[in-house]
Amino acid sequence: MSTLISISPPSKTKQPETRMTAFLSLGFRPLYIAGAAWALISILLWVYTPQFLQGTLNGMWWHAHEMLWAFVGTIAVAFLLTASATWTGSNPIKGVPLAILALTWLIARIAFLIPGDSMFFTGMLYEFSFYLVSAICLFRVILKAKSKRNYALPWAVLGLGIMDLAFLVTYYQGKLDVLMSFFEVGILFMVLIALLIARRVVPFFATRKIQGLQIPMHTRSGLYQLIACGIAIFFGLVALPKVMALFIGIAGIIAIVQVIQWKPSKVLGEPLLWVLYLAYFFLGLGLVMGALYFAGIRPSIMVRPAAYIHVIGMGGFSIMIIGMLTRTALGHTGHPLKASRLMVSSYVLVLVATISRLAALYPSVYTQPLLHVAGLAWILAFGFYLWQFVPILTRPRADQAFDKGGLIKPMEKK
Repeated sequence: MSTLISISPPSKTKQPETRMTAFLSLGFRPLYIAGAAWALISILLWVYTPQFLQGTLNGMWWHAHEMLWAFVGTIAVAFLLTASATWTGSNPIKGVPLAILALTWLIARIAFLIPGDSMFFTGMLYEFSFYLVSAICLFRVILKAKSKRNYALPWAVLGLGIMDLAFLVTYYQGKLDVLMSFFEVGILFMVLIALLIARRVVPFFATRKIQGLQIPMHTRSGLYQLIACGIAIFFGLVALPKVMALFIGIAGIIAIVQVIQWKPSKVLGEPLLWVLYLAYFFLGLGLVMGALYFAGIRPSIMVRPAAYIHVIGMGGFSIMIIGMLTRTALGHTGHPLKASRLMVSSYVLVLVATISRLAALYPSVYTQPLLHVAGLAWILAFGFYLWQFVPILTRPRADQAFDKGGLIKPMEKK
């Protein structure tokens, strides 16, 4: 996988970027800020001020929806709209269209908080449009470049959007008995995206950072892993949970074996790496727990589906996100790849939030305090990220180095 770069319009003269052209030059800039800010705001609403959740979509289902599709899915789309520019040599979306895409996302967030069916349908329309347009943009550049190894990604983004739409329609119809199945399949689409991205970038980042480190890319096992996820999605859609469990378990075991073979002991001194290793392990563990749950093997620690969902969602997706939000933002903006104390604090705080939230799943006198610890740690983590990275993401690259074709040269440093 090649170095991540930023792309700007070809020009004959070397024109420095303005703040606005820089901000709208690639998807990661506005959408990283949007996703991280919403991660903070949505938990603030959910844990501390739930009385403000007055929309048609509310309660636990609002929380589940916003975490998966408004936070995790948004960051995944932001990364793909950026990385695909590197993989294909063409920027999928920038400038005014990117601003409109981000505004579409924002309108959906606001609409779901306002009471009334019209606002619910507005939110549903704008949110599906966000995923549909993002998938089309990815299809356009990936197919044009004939980037066969990335053909699955636009389909996965589209699948994530379709599950979002199905979830919202089913919720409105009041079919709560089948609502959870759409959420679970939505998680599997996100798992497929996360595994595909992480299995590529984690060993790539590690071998670039650690002198002399040789670790396998796991191309073949990664293919088997993605096939297993695809089959699990199919059996989830046709409501055969025990068969789905088999393939979820296969994907999870492969992930755990992969991360062990990536020599985790070698990256303990590198926060930009160990945070991604930790997230990948949690993702594999959550998949194995999910497989046991769907197979009907449910010891006391896994009686509720919330257990495996939070291991995947917080331990896997969210720790990976905070690691990718920081590492890729530094690389794409021409800053040295070095973790600041604030960044490391964010990593630790998301881990604390994960552990506290999992502990709070089991009723005790400590449940409420643990929920508040998890919420506070989460809010601080993303607050720290925004404090450090909003100025970086809203300014031109630190290096302002252009090549003859107008592409900003990668300036990643070990």
